[in-house]
Amino acid sequence: MTFDINVLIGQWPAILSGAGVTIMVWILGTIAAAVIGFLMAVARQYGGIVVDKVLGSIVAVLRGTPFLIQIFLVYYGGPFIGLELDPLPAGLIGISIYGAAYFSEIFRSGFQAVPKGHIEAGECVGLTRGQIIRRILLPEMTMLVLPPCVNMVVILMKETAVLSIITVPELTATLSAIGSQQYAFVEALSALALFYWVLVEVTGWLGNLAETKLSRFRFFNA
Repeated sequence: MTFDINVLIGQWPAILSGAGVTIMVWILGTIAAAVIGFLMAVARQYGGIVVDKVLGSIVAVLRGTPFLIQIFLVYYGGPFIGLELDPLPAGLIGISIYGAAYFSEIFRSGFQAVPKGHIEAGECVGLTRGQIIRRILLPEMTMLVLPPCVNMVVILMKETAVLSIITVPELTATLSAIGSQQYAFVEALSALALFYWVLVEVTGWLGNLAETKLSRFRFFNA
């Protein structure tokens, strides 16, 4: 048995399509998760104890259960409540909800890490709550949450592979099918591993670049 890369080269249109679906789901799902997570963090920070407890319970459930189970519930459990979704929308929703729980905790910890004196100074000069968030909390927390956010982006990228279970036509499903049809499992899985490794390296590089550009917002407690 030999390693024959030509098996994959002959399937490049399908592989390119699968890679495109993976990247699309990853980017759209990550953006949605970050936005929802940020809104949840703001609500928990300023919405009162009831809102904080309710959202905290939801976050605990989402973080305490495997993504595989959550995506099964979204896709196969949806019809029980009148929600019938195709695989791709179900995958996007699943990634977004799963990631939002983690992003909300990242942003919430970032809010709490900003020195209270900075917030009080904003209140003293008459800034509204929205202005305090935009002008004080967001710039100062960015440097704090950037590393864990990049790590979460990488995690969501890898979780896209789980979507093959519900027949989303992403790269894992595509290469698995090619491997089965051509009896080229090693070639298919090697290509899949290389694809994700390259994405992780590029994401890490972009994260380091963003951290360098945003270093001017770094602050000190002293």
